[in-house]
Amino acid sequence: MSEISIKDNYTLCMLGCGTMGSAVLSGVLDSLSTFSDARTVPIPGRFLACVTRQESANRIRSTYGDKVEVFLHGNLKAVAQSDVVVLGCKPQLCEEILTSKGMKETLKGKLLISVLAGTTIKQIQDLTGPETFVVRAMPNTPCKIRQGMTVISFPTPPSPSSSTVDLTQVVPSQSVRPAIDWIFSQIGRAVFLEEKHLDACTALSGSGPAFACVMLEAMTDGGVMMGLPFTVAQELAAQTMQGAARMVLEGSHPAQIRNSVSTPGGCTIGGLLVMEDGKIRSTIARSIQEATNIASSLGKKK
Repeated sequence: MSEISIKDNYTLCMLGCGTMGSAVLSGVLDSLSTFSDARTVPIPGRFLACVTRQESANRIRSTYGDKVEVFLHGNLKAVAQSDVVVLGCKPQLCEEILTSKGMKETLKGKLLISVLAGTTIKQIQDLTGPETFVVRAMPNTPCKIRQGMTVISFPTPPSPSSSTVDLTQVVPSQSVRPAIDWIFSQIGRAVFLEEKHLDACTALSGSGPAFACVMLEAMTDGGVMMGLPFTVAQELAAQTMQGAARMVLEGSHPAQIRNSVSTPGGCTIGGLLVMEDGKIRSTIARSIQEATNIASSLGKKK
């Protein structure tokens, strides 16, 4: 088995630069302008973006200027010049892209980070071969403003005593995990979990912004119904949700926050009872369950 390592000023390629690819790219580029030179982890020094439509190429050039090199219908050429590749195409296009002529050979010895919902490491590894180190990550859209949440999974390491060890398989050096952690930590928070949890994470943090915005819209509508101007109601709702979430991230339990504003006979407990009458807890929880089931089916062949 050979070892893959990531050196400083490496080349990062976005193989597919749609919503998620652009979010990752924007966050990383923004972070570089404020990042200190006092660091111990490798960071990218060159950025490539692969697209299939002229409109996408124009959008990327307009947004990033000369900071990002755009490859229109040039996947193979871009990957050949890269050290780390972020696979950000639609899940149903994964096989077509990774089995295109010359791609498997070009990916040898490289780090491939997949952000495809519902597509497992094994599914991708079967297409690339063992000489590409495949990692799976699930970032969400708030990465674009560096407030994202990303869950990262490494493949299960081969057992030294196993009789089925593939001697051509690449394994990560100590530089790989910090390099991946740096990419996603610069655009929010990042955690490492076993791959079996990824579909649930896709539903919770990947689809979560949409679910949270339904709540935000409902709170805004309630404010408007009671006479508040729309812009004021929306700002109050958004800031309230952000503040409550920040309190949780800083250590407060959600129930503690809820109880602290629920005085006996008060307006808060009255509103909470109406929400419970509407089965809001089970409805939201079931939404996560359904989104998880759909995420697990996205990468499966029909």
